[in-house]
Amino acid sequence: MSADPAGRTRYRVVAFAVALAGVTYLDRICISTLAPSIMRDLGLSKLEMSYVFSAFAVAYAAFEVPSAWWGERVGTRRVLTRIVCWWSAFTLATATVWSYGSMLAIRFLFGAGEAGAWPNAARTFSRWIPAHERGRVQGVFFSGAFLAGGLTPALVAVLEPRVGWRGVFVCFGLVGFVWAATWYRWFRDEPADHPAVGPAELALITAGRGSADRHDVDAHTLRRLATSPSAWALCLGYFSNSYGSYFVMTWLPTYLAERRGFTAGSLALYSGLPMLLSVVSGLLGGIATDLLARRHGLRIGRVSVGLVSYVVAALTMVLSVGTESPQGAAILLALATAASMFSLGAHWAAAIDIGGEHAGVLSACMNTTGQIGSISSPIVAAWLVQQYANWALPLYVMAALYAFSALTWLFVRPPQTAA
Repeated sequence: MSADPAGRTRYRVVAFAVALAGVTYLDRICISTLAPSIMRDLGLSKLEMSYVFSAFAVAYAAFEVPSAWWGERVGTRRVLTRIVCWWSAFTLATATVWSYGSMLAIRFLFGAGEAGAWPNAARTFSRWIPAHERGRVQGVFFSGAFLAGGLTPALVAVLEPRVGWRGVFVCFGLVGFVWAATWYRWFRDEPADHPAVGPAELALITAGRGSADRHDVDAHTLRRLATSPSAWALCLGYFSNSYGSYFVMTWLPTYLAERRGFTAGSLALYSGLPMLLSVVSGLLGGIATDLLARRHGLRIGRVSVGLVSYVVAALTMVLSVGTESPQGAAILLALATAASMFSLGAHWAAAIDIGGEHAGVLSACMNTTGQIGSISSPIVAAWLVQQYANWALPLYVMAALYAFSALTWLFVRPPQTAA
């Protein structure tokens, strides 16, 4: 973020959120890199491991909206502290599993704890970030997640030979408790309550913003969101984003090893490449949506970025399947993933624009639809490979879903002025 004469306290909030995003991906992605060791030690098949991956997403989807609603009721300071402590505890608990059943149970509880983290971050941004900075901030937020996700395979490659796969979960689980303690001590739900926020920065943040009162999610609110074509389009369009990213988080290392012949040295690099490229694309997508919105209005600013992102993602994924070179195929797959992530600033900024005072709940609904994609992605991939012995089929499914998401953006209509 550039220097601002009004003050920089809101940028420190963004820094906390970026660290939060990084820790979520660090704890979430390490299991895919460790999957071969876990499957060997616990005697799991690919399909059983896919259910382990999906157990997290099932719980995440089930508890996403309640956690977002709780954040709107009591504030994100307390709720995010609880969320991070919970999921960190179950990251540690993953090191203690002894069977397929225990792994399913712990990963389910892990997902239940992490649910609501990103919608509550969106709620925080809706209270702390001026409307004209939201897309850029969302881009920075997701870039933090992708950077952690991209570095995770390399970190695991360094740690696992020294501490084993169980020790990796212990190391990663401890990080979240440090974040939670620091966040709770420093953060305040409202900028007006923070001693470091001066009058000029407070005026900038609150200009045109809704009240600070807690808002119940009543029947009128639910009916308004449920009958909004824009809300439905945002939610349906987000399905493919999570579907594709969860393939990267779960089965990509196995795909690269079995189908493309990568060995341990290059596997860590190419497994992390989609997330590393997404650091740049997520940031640029956030900047692009704010820039276009400022010049041409919110609808063009959000829709053009979302539409182009998914068109490029679909085409690049198809090219990846047809490429013979292992390195070329891996790079194209990474570019397809990064292209889909270019849309994230527009997705989440539009959810804040459209959701207004209930941005957290609409963001949670959108992310819940995404988690349905996350639930199905590893299972569909494992089933297709098991039934047809063909790794190309899961990638074609992703390409088709990206094309569908491009179409959904034609129905998104943010308000003329953001809440």
